[in-house]
Amino acid sequence: MHSSDQTLNGSEIFFECLRREHVEYIFGYPGGSLLKVYETLHDVKDIEHILVRHEQGATHMAEGYARATGKPGVVLVTSGPGATNTVTGIANAYMDSSPMVVFTGQVPSSLIGNDAFQEADIVGITRSITKHNFLVKDVRELALTIRKAFFLATTGRPGPVLIDMPKDVLNASCPFHWPETVDIRGFKPTLICHLNQVEKAAQKIAQAKRPLLYIGGGVISAEASEELRAFAIEQNIPVTMTLQGLGAFPANHPLSMGMLGMHGTYWANQAVNNCDLLIAVGARFDDRVTGKIETFAPQAYKIHNDIDPTNVDKNVKVDLPIVGDARHFLASLREVMPEKSANREPWLEQINSWRESCPLSYSYDEQTLRTEFVIEEVSKQTAGNAVVVTDVGQHQMWTSQYFKFINPRSIITSGGLGTMGYGLPAAIGAAFGIKDRPVVLFCGDGGFMMNVQELVTAVHHKLPVKIFLINNSYLGMVRQWQELFHKEKYSFTDLGDSNPDFVKVAEAFGCKALLAETPAAARAAVSEALAWNDGPVLVEFRVVKKDMVFPMVPAGGSISDMLLARLNPKTMV
Repeated sequence: MHSSDQTLNGSEIFFECLRREHVEYIFGYPGGSLLKVYETLHDVKDIEHILVRHEQGATHMAEGYARATGKPGVVLVTSGPGATNTVTGIANAYMDSSPMVVFTGQVPSSLIGNDAFQEADIVGITRSITKHNFLVKDVRELALTIRKAFFLATTGRPGPVLIDMPKDVLNASCPFHWPETVDIRGFKPTLICHLNQVEKAAQKIAQAKRPLLYIGGGVISAEASEELRAFAIEQNIPVTMTLQGLGAFPANHPLSMGMLGMHGTYWANQAVNNCDLLIAVGARFDDRVTGKIETFAPQAYKIHNDIDPTNVDKNVKVDLPIVGDARHFLASLREVMPEKSANREPWLEQINSWRESCPLSYSYDEQTLRTEFVIEEVSKQTAGNAVVVTDVGQHQMWTSQYFKFINPRSIITSGGLGTMGYGLPAAIGAAFGIKDRPVVLFCGDGGFMMNVQELVTAVHHKLPVKIFLINNSYLGMVRQWQELFHKEKYSFTDLGDSNPDFVKVAEAFGCKALLAETPAAARAAVSEALAWNDGPVLVEFRVVKKDMVFPMVPAGGSISDMLLARLNPKTMV
């Protein structure tokens, strides 16, 4: 490690800063404006550069790594198209609050604004999808800028930060100075919750006969799962989670109600409709959760704890806002709760009766393979201990319903942006971060093709990712909407004639591949894939072509009006 005040060029400063930030991996792709960085990288031994095959893949890998480990993911790409190819991944990380630092090369400072070769105003392009972004104008600013970027990405509500580095800045030299502390004017996130507000919340919770904990991904980001478990069990309060909150509370506990919202469980949504107190922690009242705002939790006094004050009262007006870190909120709440709370047994009995009246179910026979069966089988064979990555679509929703998430940081999925093509690179990133648990990817045939090139990256690094490809020959979720709400006009969602032979594709990339078309074959293939650790393995499951995910709340509908079955989709309950 270089000593402070030693003269270094911009590229050397870049790597020295990454060392100070304890960076393990850079997900990158070289190009003209970064040649000095890659020249320096040639002799760097303590940070591993992962050569992706597309810059979008780099951003999703960095996010998968971040979501699996809690550490910020790092991306390095060149100017122009290299930078613009990161936009989808940056937007995805921004929507899902994932810590990431993206470094882009830029044309020399003197050419900025001249439409130079491979120039793009990436700072302008990404302004609305980053927590903050920087254009470094002087090599003397580089170390402080990198320090600020990592601080911003990981402090408060996590998110992506971008640094644009002109070629001349990377070539220039100056004495290296590492700022041990950083102070950013205007950025002072509230971490400690106001005690008076916490005490008010405690009183309301103690009095509530029908309370409900509504948990989002912020609880996982804050490493607050232990505090949540302890509080929910002590107070005998049922817990429902968003897609990103799954695993914050163990699915095998009687108080767990699974996911709420558009494809949530019937009993979770009924509990929202009937609770007298809703305690939202680290969640943002997303439209896929609330449905029609006016009918969301109509009887409930609403408490909302979030580290980001802009999330409070944004979508749903709440009665008691508490800004601060979720871990601090839950720990403080446990300390100030009154000794006695209302009897919740009748409430839990009511929830159990809803659970029994409308359980999650699917038809089964020995010749027909359904996605639900595949996911349930993987859940059983991994005992819920896998890190599960999904792409976007029907399989994503079935995963939220049928996989039993026991631990936090066990589901890595694109929530806010819904990015097809996210799954494969995100699973690769997760596999770099997690070595002691199996990394499993559920991916549809549509999304798999969007970033299939990253299979090379997985094969090259011998990453033991289990790629479970759900092939229904359709863009399944879009087809479902076309059937229910668009006169069964299946416009450009049938992939049957255009899909490749996925087993041959995987083998051409050097990946072990299997095929399963029945439940018995699926069971055996899952077992074989989980036992295979000499690189990635792909299993193609040829499943029912026209299956649908239920329960379902139609867009803009009330969560009390759920479509429960395919047989009579016009009937709402």
